Amino acid sequence: MEFSSASYPLALVAGNLSILSPCVLPLLPILLASAASAHRRGPLALAAGLALSFTLTGTLLSSLAWGVAFDGLRYLAALLLLAFGVLLISSTLQQRFAMATAGLSGSGNQLLASVNVEGLRGQFVLGALLGLVWSPCVGPTLGAAMLLASQGEQLYQVFMVMLMFGIGAAMPLIILGMLSREAMLRMKGKLLLAGQRGKRILGALMLLVGLLMLTGVDKTLEVWALDLLPDWYIQITTRF
Repeated sequence: MEFSSASYPLALVAGNLSILSPCVLPLLPILLASAASAHRRGPLALAAGLALSFTLTGTLLSSLAWGVAFDGLRYLAALLLLAFGVLLISSTLQQRFAMATAGLSGSGNQLLASVNVEGLRGQFVLGALLGLVWSPCVGPTLGAAMLLASQGEQLYQVFMVMLMFGIGAAMPLIILGMLSREAMLRMKGKLLLAGQRGKRILGALMLLVGLLMLTGVDKTLEVWALDLLPDWYIQITTRF
């Protein structure tokens, strides 16, 4: 699996969908109301802490596989994409995954209870800790982003992919933070449904990419695309 500029928007969407998970979204009205009461810019500080946490954690873990090269790595990446795709499509498997990692989240919740959440600094620290606590819960989307990041040819590409995931996770917090608690509660059902549908679409894309990689068709499509795309577009996408 070779690194592509498409990894950035995919990571952004994965970040969006991570916050729309059933184990995360119901908590947002309480968290955002608490953040707003702590400081008028509290939701922004909370979102910034969460984005930074996901970015640094994902970059650290993704960099462990960065630069590793062996003959079977391409097929391993394809199999992992297929596994994440199936996990994102199946709500039942996601629930089982959440139950299997419930112990890790429980330990994190105990840590959150001891944090001082007053002011902007407190909300920023809370957001950073939430990134760690929610990591098991959003494992399918976070794992998919980390797999995309680990294919980067340069370390900054690994960081930028995870930064896009962090920004994607922070965006719903910022948007919902602008709404009242009553409005958030009214929208919760629609957001959960949108998150479930979005995960299925992302999962289907990952299944497609994984199958293309296993069959080698992705190489043919890449050569075909390079012949069709204009030079200026290729220069931009290969530069970043």
